[in-house]
Amino acid sequence: MTHQKRLSIPKSWRFGKKANKWVTATQAGPHSRERSLPLGVIIRDILKLVDNRREAKRVLAEGKILVDGIPRKDVKFPVGLFDVISIPLMEVEYRVLQDEKGRLSFHKLSEAGANKLCRIDNKTTIKGGKIQLNLSDGTNILGSNAYKTKDSLILSVPDKQVVKRLEYKVGNLAMVVGGKHSGEIGTIKEIKEVRSSRHNTVIISADTEFETIEPYVFVIGEEKPEIKLGGESVE
Repeated sequence: MTHQKRLSIPKSWRFGKKANKWVTATQAGPHSRERSLPLGVIIRDILKLVDNRREAKRVLAEGKILVDGIPRKDVKFPVGLFDVISIPLMEVEYRVLQDEKGRLSFHKLSEAGANKLCRIDNKTTIKGGKIQLNLSDGTNILGSNAYKTKDSLILSVPDKQVVKRLEYKVGNLAMVVGGKHSGEIGTIKEIKEVRSSRHNTVIISADTEFETIEPYVFVIGEEKPEIKLGGESVE
């Protein structure tokens, strides 16, 4: 699918549904359609680097826009939570975050060379008995059984080497990435195991305490965030 109607855009998209009837759709890739934005839409409608889709295609074809350190040349390439968009010619980078309404937001970083934050969503054993870590942004890297699912990793870009492991455990700092507490940051106070097909739940301590489901919890640090959050937001 090349285009979709604006009225059907996901809730994570941060612009109106009434401007034009059609908008570029995301292709299959590292993020789901519901939780990503197509790169062409980002550089045209949000960052306003180009005026139209034709200019967006040209700029991307020239390899001038990087996502996590890699030139991406398709206007439909899906960009999602915690991705880093770099524009070397302008010496500027943006990190994708999420606001309190669950919409993707873009924050200008003060320094170049930002690392990437990912969560371990699954582990698989591959040929030779090696452990492969399946990460939240679609990346697969080799690891070991020392790493646990729901741990977070700080990765260098573009080579994706592990800089630091952040354990999913009580006492660490987490961001909520779904539900009515989307975008809130707090300390993991308790992890409740549910003995059924339903998700485990987590008590988060922020300004107040609240409970959310485990898939919405993304560890971002120990006592403080390991990545820069906030900064100048692009509206």
